[in-house]
Amino acid sequence: MRMTKTLLTTFVSLGLLGSVGASQAAGWCESGKPVKFAGLNWESGMLLTDILQIVLDKGYDCKTDSLPGNSITMENALSSNDIQVFAEEWVGRSEVWKKAEKAGKVVGVGAPVVGAVEGWYVPRYVIEGDAKRKLEAKAPDLKSIADLSRYAMVFKDQEEPSKGRFYNCPAGWTCELDNSEMLKRYGLEGSYTNFRPGTGPALDAAVLSSYKRGEPILFYYWSPTPLMGQVELVKLDEKPGVDKTVTIKVGLSKTFHDEAPELVAVLEKANLPIDLLNQNLARMTRERIESPKLAKLFLKEHPEVWHAWVSEDAAKKIDAAL
Repeated sequence: MRMTKTLLTTFVSLGLLGSVGASQAAGWCESGKPVKFAGLNWESGMLLTDILQIVLDKGYDCKTDSLPGNSITMENALSSNDIQVFAEEWVGRSEVWKKAEKAGKVVGVGAPVVGAVEGWYVPRYVIEGDAKRKLEAKAPDLKSIADLSRYAMVFKDQEEPSKGRFYNCPAGWTCELDNSEMLKRYGLEGSYTNFRPGTGPALDAAVLSSYKRGEPILFYYWSPTPLMGQVELVKLDEKPGVDKTVTIKVGLSKTFHDEAPELVAVLEKANLPIDLLNQNLARMTRERIESPKLAKLFLKEHPEVWHAWVSEDAAKKIDAAL
């Protein structure tokens, strides 16, 4: 009898443990827990976030939300499970991410964007001139970041005329810290001001304004973005041996990764073909469409892309909702 009680207790315990595991596997949203996304503030990040929110909301009955903040703040929030999803994590370039990943607090999955690039750019007319616009080449021998030490006055900072101006990322973006280190590493800190626009749109405005006037401008930029399809740019070479291959993943809190496998399976498959993504980002700018509206249009117009991410049942529910 005692053995029978012991066995019953064991079976009950195993049953309970089994039900907890099943609940975790399929129950993140069923239990009422919201899936909180990082509220990213660049175009591709916004669009990808809105698309994934709709997919989880309409296809898997999840409550979703997004919390605004810069990328470093959001990466910290991800590591503490205050948010669960960082839709466009540029893996390997953030010390916050690296530390959290090493500590087992975050997990990167999938490949939402493939073929992304980043670097320091100048308009093509700065190097080659532009006969149609009657613009002379101001820096015909400029090929690399190391060459910039000879061309500070070409990119003169109007507020500090003894230096050139480098347009960095907005403060609080991961790339801002990386670029600031690069200024030091290339010995450019003394000859260029490290100018940080307040927002991504402010950086875009500075580039487009200079481009329209045919003026030289030196700036950090990346793709996928609408800007890359609007202007002709040259990416400056880095030192030999520097590998700036960009890997983008969907960043997840470890808690969410472990407790919501059904949803993780969706996020692992999510991918926006980069040419199609750039076209839609250009449309966002050209037609002045807000990201949430464009996300719905994208899902409606391109089922061939996202149907592959989701279950057949979820696909039907999303299609019906659109």
